Amino acid sequence: MTKTCLLDLLRKSTKECYEFAKNYVADDLPERFIYCVSLNVSCDDPNLKGFDIYPEDNDRRLEMVKDTDVAELLYRKGKIPVWINISVECVHRNKTVIQLLCARRYSDKSEDYYYNHYDIVSPFGIKSPALPIDHKEGEKIRLKNRYKKSFLNRLKAAFNY
Repeated sequence: MTKTCLLDLLRKSTKECYEFAKNYVADDLPERFIYCVSLNVSCDDPNLKGFDIYPEDNDRRLEMVKDTDVAELLYRKGKIPVWINISVECVHRNKTVIQLLCARRYSDKSEDYYYNHYDIVSPFGIKSPALPIDHKEGEKIRLKNRYKKSFLNRLKAAFNY
């Protein structure tokens, strides 16, 4: 897979994820996107052979990243994570925030990719937004913006508190 292919897949997956989320979300979702990427969220044996693993990415999360930067980040030595879960997280500053949870294992072999029975967007797995435990089918939820700072926190930042 090329970096351009990965970027195209990311954009296509984003659209699929966006449309899917509208079934669950009461908020208006803008058609402008920004990404939050969590790396190495899988618990894999570090001794696995045939995959590239980047232990320095453990617990690494990048927030408010453009799609082109996501492709730069995830495309390494011609390999990409074997699975990437994609979901709508919230709306922030008139953009829909897309969450990407990425496997620790990187491969250049399409047969290693998860969700490959969905040829359209593999290795991306389209997921619903995080639903509350008591969610009832057909009910739409409001997304919580965890990036929005309270008025007090904005004041503290302004006065270097």
